[in-house]
Amino acid sequence: MLSCILNSSTAIEVNIRVIRIFTKLREMVLTNKDILLKLEQIERKVGQHDDDIKLIFDYLKELLNPPTKPMRKIGFKHKKED
Repeated sequence: MLSCILNSSTAIEVNIRVIRIFTKLREMVLTNKDILLKLEQIERKVGQHDDDIKLIFDYLKELLNPPTKPMRKIGFKHKKED
């Protein structure tokens, strides 16, 4: 655009640089958009699995700490008088 008004080599170089910068910016925006879409997809998948993962950890805790039944006392028993 600048080179249309000014007919100098500097104006042409500046115009070319501006166009290159805009194309690079467009590529960066598209690349970031793809990355953001992928992150959203991953977040949706993980969000659905949160309950399942919590359930797995609950079962693992149960296996690591099984409930203990009260033990029978060992020793002599006294007869109660009626």
